[in-house]
Formats: sequence, structure tokens, C-alpha cells
Amino acid sequence: MPRWTPERRDTMRALAEELVQHYPRGRIVVGVDGASGAGKTVFADDLATELRALGHDVFRASMDDFHRPRADRYARGRESARGFYEDSYDEVSFRRVLLGPFRLAGSTGFATRFFDLERDVPFESKWETGPADAILIVDGLFLQRPSLKGIWNFTIWLDAPQEVRHERMIARDGSDPEPESPLGQRYLGGQELYEREAAPRAAASAIIDNGDVEHPRRIFADSC
Repeated sequence: MPRWTPERRDTMRALAEELVQHYPRGRIVVGVDGASGAGKTVFADDLATELRALGHDVFRASMDDFHRPRADRYARGRESARGFYEDSYDEVSFRRVLLGPFRLAGSTGFATRFFDLERDVPFESKWETGPADAILIVDGLFLQRPSLKGIWNFTIWLDAPQEVRHERMIARDGSDPEPESPLGQRYLGGQELYEREAAPRAAASAIIDNGDVEHPRRIFADSC
């Protein structure tokens, strides 16, 4: 018997309703995690749309806008998997300009972007404020690493087969390093370090099979 595959809107609406049922008030922080090419940014954007349709104030951010400077990212070498995992993102600035102020609520301003990866310089500061009840959705790599443990109210892990993710990265970036290449090993190795250290799939609040972007499907760790 063929497996029922929900429409994208059905999955997004179910997740949005679950979130607001568990967290009806206050400042809520949601992490959309997954390997490169899993579809994190688009998924997070669509979830934000559904939450807004339910009447909630939602802010969006990406860890891609909280990179460290190039010299820091490649301090261990351009092919270092550990450098990719441990040195890519500026968690200090993420906490200082976004997470901490967002959690304070009130009139405290927060910035959803910090560092321009292409220009390798910080963005010009742009501070936002929001109501006491608001949701922040952050997408990115390595969101459930030990140093970020405890900051999320809800985490989503996106699954997708490696070949699907590879094709998406080629479509998105115009090219993608072969897994066997030194650069490919940097990215794959960094993801393996993360999954070994943090077990993000098992730790996530929800797991979504996002191999078919039109039909993402909620799955459960004990049935996979």
C-alpha cells in the first residue's frame, strides 16, 4: 500500500499549531537544523508564514548571517573538518546581538544579521524590536551542538538523502565539491563530527523527512 504523503501546507500548519499550543505566550526560539542541502532556509520561511497566518509575530534569522571572519574560519586550514564544525559560526555575537536581547523582550533591540559572508565584514547594525509575545525562527548548521544546548524552545531536524541534498546544493550554488575532494571532506567531516557529538536527529523536538519538498512528512525516531 502506498504511503500517504501530506501536502507541504498540511505539515507546516500542523507544526505551527503544535508550537503555539505548547508555547502560547512569551518569546519563543525555534531552530531548524539539518545537513547542507536539507532545505532549512525555505522550510523555516514557510513555517514562519504559517505562524503569521495564525496571528503570531515572527522574526527570521539564519546562522549564515553569523559567520566568523574568513581568517578565523580557515585558521586550521581550508580542508579542516574540525575547523568547519568548530570555527564557522560566531556564537558570541549570535548571543549578544540576537538571542540575549530577543529573550529580554520589552523595548530591547535585537539584530537578526551580524556578518556579511561575501564581503567578510560585519553588516551595518539594524536593530529591531517586537511585542512581548513573539517567535524567532533560526535556520542553520550545527544548531544543537553542546555550546548551544538549552537555548531552543523547539528544534526541527530535516532529513533528506545525500544525493538529493547534493543536487540541491548544485542548483543553489552552481557547483558543489565532490565528496571525495579535500573540500568535500571538510564539509562531510564537519557534519559527521557534529552528528557524533550532538546526535541532533535524536535530540530534535520534531524530525521531518524533507526529501520531497512538496510533501515533507513528520517522522518519529522510534519508527525509522
